[in-house]
Formats: sequence, C-alpha cells, structure tokens
Amino acid sequence: MDRRKEELEKKRQKLAELRRAREERKAILESQSAQTQTSATSSGTNPNRDRRAIDDLVALVLGERTSASSTTGGSDRGSDSGSTTSSRPTSGNFGSIPSTPISQDPRLSMGSQLTAATPAPTFVAELTESHSTIADIPPLEHVVYSKEIQTSEMFEVPQMSEEDIRQQIMEELEIKERERLAQVEEEERKRAEQEKAEEQHDLTEEEKKMIVGAPEFIDFVDTSSKLVERALNEKYDFMKDYTLGVDIESDENSGKRVKYVCEFWDDRWSKNRSVTDVDWSSKYPELLVSSYNKNPMAPNDPDGVALVWNLHLLERPEFVFHSQSDVLSVKFSKFHPNYVIGGTYSGQIVLWDTRAKSLPVLKTPLSAGGHTHPVYSLEMVGTQNAHHLISASTDGFVCSWLLDMLAQPQDYLELQHPTHNKTDEVSATTIGFPDNETSLFLVGTEEGNVYQASRYDSAGSKAGINQYDTYRGHYGAVTGLNFHPLFGPVDFSDLFLTSSVDWTVKLWRAKSASKSSTQATNITPLYSFEHSDDYVYDVKWSPSHPAIFGSVDGNGQFDLWNLNVNTEEPMVSTPIGSGKALNKLAWDKEGRKTGLGCSDGRVYVYDIGEMARPKPDDWHLLQKNISEMISNQENTSK
Repeated sequence: MDRRKEELEKKRQKLAELRRAREERKAILESQSAQTQTSATSSGTNPNRDRRAIDDLVALVLGERTSASSTTGGSDRGSDSGSTTSSRPTSGNFGSIPSTPISQDPRLSMGSQLTAATPAPTFVAELTESHSTIADIPPLEHVVYSKEIQTSEMFEVPQMSEEDIRQQIMEELEIKERERLAQVEEEERKRAEQEKAEEQHDLTEEEKKMIVGAPEFIDFVDTSSKLVERALNEKYDFMKDYTLGVDIESDENSGKRVKYVCEFWDDRWSKNRSVTDVDWSSKYPELLVSSYNKNPMAPNDPDGVALVWNLHLLERPEFVFHSQSDVLSVKFSKFHPNYVIGGTYSGQIVLWDTRAKSLPVLKTPLSAGGHTHPVYSLEMVGTQNAHHLISASTDGFVCSWLLDMLAQPQDYLELQHPTHNKTDEVSATTIGFPDNETSLFLVGTEEGNVYQASRYDSAGSKAGINQYDTYRGHYGAVTGLNFHPLFGPVDFSDLFLTSSVDWTVKLWRAKSASKSSTQATNITPLYSFEHSDDYVYDVKWSPSHPAIFGSVDGNGQFDLWNLNVNTEEPMVSTPIGSGKALNKLAWDKEGRKTGLGCSDGRVYVYDIGEMARPKPDDWHLLQKNISEMISNQENTSK
C-alpha cells in the first residue's frame, strides 16, 4: 500500500512539473506575441521595410563579431592577421553568405545611421523565419495492477452468511409479490368501477331471441344441464353406518327379489311409440340404447328413433338418433364404443355415431344388394381386428357387413329349404351365434322352426341352411333365440333358449357341425317352460350365473328362472309398469341389471341383487340337471 502511494505521489509531482513548464512556455509565447504587436503598432511603417532593417542590423552585428574575432584570434583560426578576407560564420543556423561587402550594401542607409568600423569586407548571413507549434502532450502513463491491489481495494468479500442472504432474497421476493398484488387489486378495482359506471340496459325481445337461438348457447345449456342432472340423480346413502357390517336394506327375502332401479321416458320421443329393442353398452355400463317405431300422432317427426339413456340422467336421453324408417333392432358395437347400429323396417342398416349429430353417418342402400324386408335381428361376430355385422331379414337373406363400408355386403347368403311351405325362402325373425363362432349359427323363423346354417362351405356341407336337421318344437313364430355364454369351469355353449308366440320358452341342445345328419331329422327341445299366459317376446341367459335366464311376455310379466332351483316355476315373477306388453330384454355386462322395453314406450331397469352371484357348485349342479334332461329326452324318443 505504501509503495503504491509513493508511486502515485511521484506521478503527481511529475504532472505538476509538466504543467508548470507548459504554463511558463505559454507565458513566454504570449509575451513575445504582445511585444511584436506593440512594435508593429508603434512604428506605423511597412512591415517589409521593418523586416529589412532588422536584417541589416543583424548583418552589421555579425560583421563586427567577425572582424573582432579575426583580429584577436586569427592565430587560432589558422590564418594571417593581415588577411583582408573574412572567414565564414561558425553558427550552423545561418544560410549562405553573400559576396557583397557590408560597406557597399545599400540596405544600411535605409534602416540605421551606422557605418562600417573597419574597411575589411564582411559577409552577412541570410536568415529565414520559421513558425513552430508547441503541442503539450503529456507522457504515456503506465498503470500497473497487481492481484494484491485488486483484492484489497477494488473488491471486498461479503461478510453475510448463507442464511442472511436467503433471508434477504425472501424479503425482496415478498416485497415484489406485495407490489404485484397491490397492482392487481388496483386494476380489479378500476375494472369494477368501470363496469359499474357503464350504463346497463335491458335486452330487447329480438336480442333475447338471437341469444337463446344461437347454436353455441343451445349446446352450452344442453351440456351443462346434463352434467347437473347427472349429479342430482346420483343416489348415495350419506348416513350409511359401516360399523354394523351388514346392509340395512337386506332381509330374508332380499336374495329372491328384483329391485326397481329407474324408468326412462321422454315426453316427445317416447310418446305413442313402442320399444322394439334394447341393448347395453359393453364399454360404458351406465349407457342403454332403445329403439322405437313410428309415432302416428306426429307425422313431422322421424318415423324411427333410437335413444341412448344414462343411468345418471333420468329425465331425458343422452343422445337422440333419427331414422327415416321404423327401427326394429338396435345394438351397440362391441368394438367401437361410439357406434350404434340399427335395423329398420325398410331393410336398411343405419350407423349412428355419438360424436356426430342425430342423423346416421352411414347406411345401406335401398336396393337388391341389401335387405328389402324388415331387419329384426343384428349380431356382431369376430374380434377387434376382424369383425363383421350380421343382419337377418324376413326376405330370407343373411348379410355380412363391414361397418366402415355399408355400400354393399361382404357376404350374401340366401336361406332356402325345400320343405318350406309355399316357397323355398325361409323368413328369418332372429339369429344367434355361439360364443367364439363366426360361421355356424341358428335361425328362428316365422313358422316356428329353428334351422342350423353356415356362412361358409365346409367339409361335407355347403354354405346356407342344413337341409336335414330341423329344431322343431314351437307352434308359432320364434321371437327370441339366445346361446348360453361361454364362461365358468363347465362349457354350456351348446345350450340355447328360444321364445315364441305359442306362450312357451324352450331349452335346446345344438348339434355340432360334425354330427349333422345325412337324412331329415327333427330335433326336439330338452325342456319346455310353459308358465306364461301370453306371447313370450324375448328370452336371454344371464351373463354371470350359469343357471339363470329371464323372459318377458305380453302381460308385462318379467320372469326370472333358475334351473338349479326349479324348472316348473320361475324363481321371481314381477309385473312391470302398467301391465303393457314387454317386447325386449337385455342384460348388462355384469349380469346384475336388466333393461326391459315396454310397448308403451317406457324402458325399465331392474337389479336382481345377490341372485346374480353364482356359487361354486352351480356349474356342476346345472350339468347334473342337463344330463337328466338329456336322459329323459332319450327315453321319450324311444
């Protein structure tokens, strides 16, 4: 530090000396300039003449000095003392010396009264005037820095701890946040004042109609109201006591009764229509679709509609789909959750999409390439990557469709039988496929017979109806046909049920394709359920319990059968609604809820409760009962 101070002090002294010298030089120049101006002013003569006078005076003085030097120091100059010629001046600042003697120079008579002191000739030096500019440039200062100087003087190490620094940062952030909040509050206050200051006016009738009729407003109200209704219809017991360990509602008979869940009805779309078919969604267990025929009291409404209901939205349908013809059959696509497929009275197959509007996105043409008679039955077969829609019509044709292309069927199968009355064509009212089967299927007909058919040619048989085997047992049109679902430890997929307008439900055992007869054979049912007193319109196996199935009839009766309990009487027989005919029955995926379609346009949902849960021995018990039925059938045939 001391050394640095000494260096700085020396540099200051040096700078002071330079400034002092520069000031002295400046003062001298100013004084010389002032004298020159003064002499020029006082003489009042021509400057050129004064210049010549000065030159003559200088030459005279120089000549005197030369003569004196030649007299006193001639021996030193290496010349004789009596020499009349003078040597050259010794100063290097003079120019060339003229050859004219100083005594003969006419300029001496112009500027002075002096005469030559000596007769010896002298030479006058010719002087020139030059101007110089003095530039005061300070010397380059070399500044030397060292690490010691930088660290000791220029930078100081902070003495704050990490906690103090963190606290300081947090305080700064809090200050900024308070300022931001204050600014936001100020903006909100100004905005509120501005809105309050704006003049409010009532909407006119035209403005109200424009707002209410806007599509965006309608969609918003429709969507938001559905959400609110779903929340309001959610049934949950908030006072339920879990410490009791039992259900308060359970009693001795709870295992042998069905529970009413809800009823679907829409005043516009369900009024004066009949439910023709129902089906549950395999993707969304709360969704149920129902199809309807024409409303004769509303000629401006579509002839056919399909309504998608939601268990959490009871007052109105989730989706409404239109059709130009009565919709006689409807089904959710197993592999496309957004697709709803309908079969119509005109023979068209229509495809609706829940992501689109109410009109079909695809439909089959009204031509000979498809169906020309009512389509009463639809089935989906195959897998996710390879599946087809199978449709059957009373025109005697079974068609296979790809949902992405309904312009023409992929397969076209004509059902013919030589023993059919009046015509060879078989009028199909319903079809059924066993699980994991895409070729072999059964067909229920208007005359009451059931035929086995195949979509493709196989070994020993051709595509179409098996001409030899006939499932004969009904005395009226077959209204429903359903195969036993393939699940559980025992395979019952060869069992199927049929319902008919002859007031009966019959249980059958299907023959495999390899055991087909080579001559005409009538196959009789294993068992006939004759409890109903009216047309039985539909029958379905439970998808969760192997021995349970349900049926509906024209008296509005819902019968629940359990083959392991009783085959003479249904386990539960419940009148539904106002006693109007029940047209269709559908089980949900879990086999716990049933959807019942009524001829008055209402759809009822019932929960069968604990009956849907099978016991471990139910499969073996059913197998035993079926074996007894088979042995009784063989004994009867003998």
